[in-house]
Amino acid sequence: MTIFSETKALLEDSSFFYIITTNMKGQFTYINPHYDKIFGPIHGPILGMPNDITMHPDDKDVCIEVSAKCFANPGHLFPATIRKHDGHGGFFMTQWEYRAMLNEQEEPLGVFCIGYDITEYIEQKEQLEGTKELLTQKEQLLRDLGWYQSHVIRKPLANIIGLVRILEKMDLDQNLKNICQMLTTSSHELDKVIKESINKQH
Repeated sequence: MTIFSETKALLEDSSFFYIITTNMKGQFTYINPHYDKIFGPIHGPILGMPNDITMHPDDKDVCIEVSAKCFANPGHLFPATIRKHDGHGGFFMTQWEYRAMLNEQEEPLGVFCIGYDITEYIEQKEQLEGTKELLTQKEQLLRDLGWYQSHVIRKPLANIIGLVRILEKMDLDQNLKNICQMLTTSSHELDKVIKESINKQH
């Protein structure tokens, strides 16, 4: 029990870490002031209450499984991510480390847990993943646009340039020659613009 007493003494007044202990019935036997400050107003007096009153119903099994690992491997820490009611219909995301508490006869007394809020981290991670997905979609759009410009637009443009070259070899009056020259100049200018646009996308 020394390690738990020392940890509680060290982090008793922490405004970052949550510290709780539960007995073998899963009831709270200790909560530090920070945990009580956050969850007490939501659930009322917590000491002596089942520890699952503060968590998402789907996370109860996670808590049970991790606790079982603790008793099967005394002296080892096991992680758990638990959602806690925020009092507004939503949940805080919290990260925990569990460790079994044993008496001097090595008999199980309960579970010691230390945790902290990771809600902001999870939200930022989700935003980052959303941004990465959006960038991936835009990159694909640019690749598709580049392919479209390269294969769909430039093909008929190349045909026009080819036809103008054929016309230039024919016996044309000066007016038609001027038109051919204008078509050639405009076609090459448009081709240059398309090439520059494609190069900027790569």
